[in-house]
Amino acid sequence: MTNTLTPKPIRASRVTLSQLMHPEHANLLGNVHGGWIMKLVDEAGALACMRHAQKKVVTVAIDSMTFRQPIRIGDLIVLNAEVTYTGKTSMEVEVRVIAENPVTGEQTHTNTAYLVYVALDDEGRPTSVPALITETEEEKARMIQAQKRQAYRISQK
Repeated sequence: MTNTLTPKPIRASRVTLSQLMHPEHANLLGNVHGGWIMKLVDEAGALACMRHAQKKVVTVAIDSMTFRQPIRIGDLIVLNAEVTYTGKTSMEVEVRVIAENPVTGEQTHTNTAYLVYVALDDEGRPTSVPALITETEEEKARMIQAQKRQAYRISQK
């Protein structure tokens, strides 16, 4: 079956989620739980992929997630997500996580995660997704890196 869907630029998938971190999101030290951050990363990634595919999606892989800096109670967590690679039915998305002090505006990059989703049709079966159009040299380089990550994932099966 040939993919006849109209290709889309990366920018069409971009999503930004922002949420203020409250005490219920944190441990006794005042640091936001890693699981809460992972939940938000998954939501941002899924939304970017749904925006690209215009289909429901499911998470099939999450590459390693290293927390470089803590996110604290009172920080605004900002998640920027965009599709970086498309296969036949799968999409890789990059999610950059920023902790922002909403008073001073100081921002700290806390981590970047790469996730893979599969688009589903109305019966819950994998379905084709539009190809991805790169518009800048940076996007082309990022797509090459995404292709390498995908090839590595497949080699590990």
